[in-house]
Amino acid sequence: MQIISLNAWGGTRHDLLLPWITATAPDVLCLQEVIDSPVPAPGWLTYRDGDHVLPQRASLFAEIAAALPDHAAMFCPAATGVLWDGDRALPSHWGLATFVHRRFPVIGQVQGFVHKDYSPDGYGDHPRSRSAHAVRLFDPVRKRSLTVTQMHGLRDPRGKHDTPERAAQARRLLDICTRASRPGDLRIICGDFNVEPDSETLAALADAGFVELVTSRGLPGTRNALYPKPGRFADYMLMDQPHMVRRFEVLYSPEVSDHCPLVLDL
Repeated sequence: MQIISLNAWGGTRHDLLLPWITATAPDVLCLQEVIDSPVPAPGWLTYRDGDHVLPQRASLFAEIAAALPDHAAMFCPAATGVLWDGDRALPSHWGLATFVHRRFPVIGQVQGFVHKDYSPDGYGDHPRSRSAHAVRLFDPVRKRSLTVTQMHGLRDPRGKHDTPERAAQARRLLDICTRASRPGDLRIICGDFNVEPDSETLAALADAGFVELVTSRGLPGTRNALYPKPGRFADYMLMDQPHMVRRFEVLYSPEVSDHCPLVLDL
């Protein structure tokens, strides 16, 4: 089984992202920063937040779902805000998406918020609403169950340092994972956490029995050349049975986002 986690960056690198997803077609794909437009929209819209202006793929969720016809597609909105078509404002859902190949039945799931709650009237002030999604799967070949939980951690303009909000976020993440899983499940947690490797978030997950795969393998980071700022870590993948890892890697190429895909083979 292959599991991939990636911050999709709103589909900014759509020309590379969609062919890469189509060719890779992992068994479980966990994506953060996905757009799903509830109204007819052109292919591209623009996100504006002060000086931060970014092209966004208006129907990214639907396009990925179409590229993975053999997968169950689940979208989990964290907020509904405005993207722009020139001077025309269009509502757009923003959040997480999880895709699971239909050979692995989804036998349970939990969706919830790790910071704030659903924001229906705009993306809101930073740090904005953040959610997590857990799916419990059954592997019919190995006759076992596993739970995959993904999160997009809050972004704080002051930096990635520990805060009470991030500590509460870690507790809520663990609660969502625990509620979705059953004793004996292989448990995997992944996503864009927006924290440093020495954060109390990762320490709390370690205390709960999870081993982090990026830092424990001495990898240099999870950001590529498209991200010009200092601080090369944002994305992590953890599991509570690390002996089940057949292969794990961070893909620095192709650059399908300014985040690197995390690829786990069990």
